[in-house]
Amino acid sequence: MHLEGLAAMGDIAVIPLVDEGLGNSAYLLDLADGRALAVDVSRDLRQVREVARRRGLRVAFAADTHLHADFLSGAVQLAATDGARVLASADGDREYPHLGLRDNDEVDLGGLTLRTLATPGHTHEHISFELRDGSRTLGVFTGGSLIVRSAARTDLVSPERTEELARAQYRSLQRLALMDDDVAVWPTHGAGSFCAAPPGAERTSSIGTERVTNPLLRADSEDAFVTQLLSSLGSFPPYFLRLGEINRRGPALVHGDTLTGLTLDEVEHLQGSGAEVVDVRPVPDFAAAHIPGSVSIPLRPVFATWLGWLLSDDTPLIVMRNEDQDPAEILWQARKVGYDNIAGELDGGLEAWLHGQRGVRATPLTAPGAVADPARVLDVRQDSEYAGGHLPSAGHIELGSLVTDTGHVPDGRLVLMCGHAERAMGAASVLERAGHTQVSVLDGGPQDWADATGRSLVTGPKGAPDRAGGQDLHGQARS
Repeated sequence: MHLEGLAAMGDIAVIPLVDEGLGNSAYLLDLADGRALAVDVSRDLRQVREVARRRGLRVAFAADTHLHADFLSGAVQLAATDGARVLASADGDREYPHLGLRDNDEVDLGGLTLRTLATPGHTHEHISFELRDGSRTLGVFTGGSLIVRSAARTDLVSPERTEELARAQYRSLQRLALMDDDVAVWPTHGAGSFCAAPPGAERTSSIGTERVTNPLLRADSEDAFVTQLLSSLGSFPPYFLRLGEINRRGPALVHGDTLTGLTLDEVEHLQGSGAEVVDVRPVPDFAAAHIPGSVSIPLRPVFATWLGWLLSDDTPLIVMRNEDQDPAEILWQARKVGYDNIAGELDGGLEAWLHGQRGVRATPLTAPGAVADPARVLDVRQDSEYAGGHLPSAGHIELGSLVTDTGHVPDGRLVLMCGHAERAMGAASVLERAGHTQVSVLDGGPQDWADATGRSLVTGPKGAPDRAGGQDLHGQARS
């Protein structure tokens, strides 16, 4: 997570805190009196606390625009440790102390006012927060309603309510679009979020800019809006379907950021009881040697998402890491998506495993130029990435689907590929656990293959006629 540009309006400062892995932004509003308002912060409060410390602030208010599906809220933790007052929708039926807000309710922040706008759509209880200075609206925290050049998905509450909520989303965006052009738009979801898939890298905007550039605001009718929004929905991690309920009940308080050391005997005992090994080391290290049956999820900004997609939250996890990898980063990324099941790590890492004369496996890396038969390639990127350009005749199963679909993967020699090899190595580890013994991983992405072989990529979804492509696929947001 890192700071994006400070939005200053006179004595008022709104500080976006971007979580690149989740594709989300939280916000810290400096109230200029030693207090702050935090909006849509996750359970990983490290960045919030650091910014507040540097500015000499106490978080007095913690506001949530909705029951988040992609991360656990940090509001309950801020209430317990900082005395923050939690602000949230009265329609969310939350089970912890909070100020339940309804449409047009106002909260005095001490000079500034936070006005509640009912903006259902992304969730049934979604609200936005209009920040006002007297009669002037400075900006609006829009959560998953109006976001940069898009709007967040409406299929996370229940499949039966998807269209109903899409129509509510239309009305919410129309309401927000009535604000003045210079009103700042501070959304939570952004590029890279599986709650939404807007183009571009901008995280904040303005009402005027969105009115001109947002395709959903330019839809000819409500029906056109619904068709356009629903046609953009892709897959999402299964943990999205359970975090909303945890956020409604209130996430458990967590403390500490160290991993418990485990002996070889303890690791093997835990494995015998059903625990899983998650190997967070870089791809080349896992390729060279890893504990049989372990799942490769390299530690990087998107670690939390793939942890939630590939492993169960109710199974104890054993971490395999390199000494230079931060255990606090592993723990907090896991915790923010509801994984409090980290049993610990093997003391001494892989060296201890080898010293104990335990067996290891290796998964070969294949150079792009060595892939002579693309028909033996399985592409595990998202559908939209595959359609944007892939190897001719390559198979395709999204990595998230592969976990429950290994039976449809043919036996024999197979090269797994994604954008840069991280997801492909995760796929290889899943297939190895299912009994596939002849898998390797493309060391690179589709453009690397095209450059190495002089052959063109093709475009279009699986099952459609191939069309000549050749575009550069580097920098995919979900690699």
